[in-house]
Amino acid sequence: MEPSSDARALHDADVAAAPRSTPLYKEVKRRLMEALSIGEWRPGDAIPSEPRLATRYGISIGTVRKAIDELAAENILVRQQGRGTFVASHNRDRMLFYFFHVVPETGPKAYPEVEMLAFGRGRADALQAGRLGIAIGAPVFLIRNRLSLRGDPIIVDDIALPCGRFPNLNGKQFRERSSTIYNLYQESFGISVVRTSERLRATLGDGETTALLGIASGAPLLQIRRVAYTYHDEPVEYRVSLVNTARHEYWADIGAV
Repeated sequence: MEPSSDARALHDADVAAAPRSTPLYKEVKRRLMEALSIGEWRPGDAIPSEPRLATRYGISIGTVRKAIDELAAENILVRQQGRGTFVASHNRDRMLFYFFHVVPETGPKAYPEVEMLAFGRGRADALQAGRLGIAIGAPVFLIRNRLSLRGDPIIVDDIALPCGRFPNLNGKQFRERSSTIYNLYQESFGISVVRTSERLRATLGDGETTALLGIASGAPLLQIRRVAYTYHDEPVEYRVSLVNTARHEYWADIGAV
């Protein structure tokens, strides 16, 4: 959807006139995020060149570059040598390298096979509501997936999505998506997941979960609780993953700050 002329006018206001309570490049970053959130540039689009953005905001190219560098470091924008800077688009590679952290103890990282086990509607419990920023009892889609690596079931995912953010989502659409789950959010609902926050703890598997994973009831599992955020730190997905770590482990390669 194209942004309204009023939204564009607000977005194009002279950044140089903004209050100096924060560094100027942070204000440029905020304006770029606004443009992304209203769909001025869509996933896969090239954003304007740094000189054009500098003219647009009435600032130096160096300030624009610093803002873009920060967005690129956060994987919101992608620089392509000799081609320009593009809005990140969710695909299998992006999912594997930025959002999937379960790997075999030995051997390379692999893309999981995903099997949808259940899809339905429900009411948000207190935990789901708190993580998604919605009212307790608000309508949510509830989805259960089983993920396998090289044919071995390793993970059971339970996903809660606020119905208001995903109008008319249905099980057929979710199961028959052409790419990743986050690509579905992006392409069908205009929701780009730009970061996730995860909490990990050890737990014991219940009978249903362990049966799905082909292990003994009560076996130890790794629980990963993830909140996925779109622009402006708005939560759009709450996911609880139970992982059989008998021959797999959680691996995140964190860069220096």
